[in-house]
Amino acid sequence: MASQHRPTDWLILSALLLVATVIMTTQNAPLLRTLRAETMEWTAQVESTFAWMGRYLRVLERNDELRRENIRLSSQVARTRIVRQRNNELQRLLNLTDSSDASLRPARIVTKDIFQKDNFLTLDVGQDDGVAEGMPVVHGSGIVGTVVLVTNHYARVMPFLNTDFRVPGTVLPLRTEGIVRWDGERLDRLQLDHVVKTEPVEAGLRVVTSGHSDVFPPGRRIGTVDSVAAPAGRNELEILLRPAVSLYEISHAVVILRTPDPEQRQLEESPAG
Repeated sequence: MASQHRPTDWLILSALLLVATVIMTTQNAPLLRTLRAETMEWTAQVESTFAWMGRYLRVLERNDELRRENIRLSSQVARTRIVRQRNNELQRLLNLTDSSDASLRPARIVTKDIFQKDNFLTLDVGQDDGVAEGMPVVHGSGIVGTVVLVTNHYARVMPFLNTDFRVPGTVLPLRTEGIVRWDGERLDRLQLDHVVKTEPVEAGLRVVTSGHSDVFPPGRRIGTVDSVAAPAGRNELEILLRPAVSLYEISHAVVILRTPDPEQRQLEESPAG
């Protein structure tokens, strides 16, 4: 008999549960409001956290964009500065003149070996361009060196930053003369030798090529007097010059198509007597 009434019992139980649920929901509104409020607060915190993360990610993405744009603009500015420097350099080269009316051959410096005492430069001009050994190489700012080896299309240049390089120089406006050389030490200093202590040489005076050079025409700038000392026990001044040309910065030069007079050189190299 009990098994026949079991479905009715389940129906009664379900009805009672439904009634209890309705009563709980209608009679306990404050509790439900509290649960609802806490749930909404928790949900708001979660949404706020995700919103902050979204803003943070957008800021990171924007920072990356700005960083890439900054790198692009910096590269563009650097390229513009290099182009401007080269244009200024070429303009100075175009303004070069030579008192002997010799032809000028502009050239690009393709290699620079400036790391030791025997430094050299290589130009992209050679015999086919009229370049020969012994010709002077200059820049708009001053002298560069002398051609020492030539092929059909290239020329090797001994710059003033070479311990074998020598050029007669004159201190202006004193007209004091000496020999300019490099001692193989500082790349930003030259020496002016054979100037006696009685000469009033001081810092800031310009030094140019004298008319006694069989390679360089007179008046080409060599450098500026940087310091003057009078060592004890010596009759000569110790003079240091700042070179007029920075070999590290230039990318072009000009070959003056003039060679030393062979008769004069032979006479000067012949032993006396």
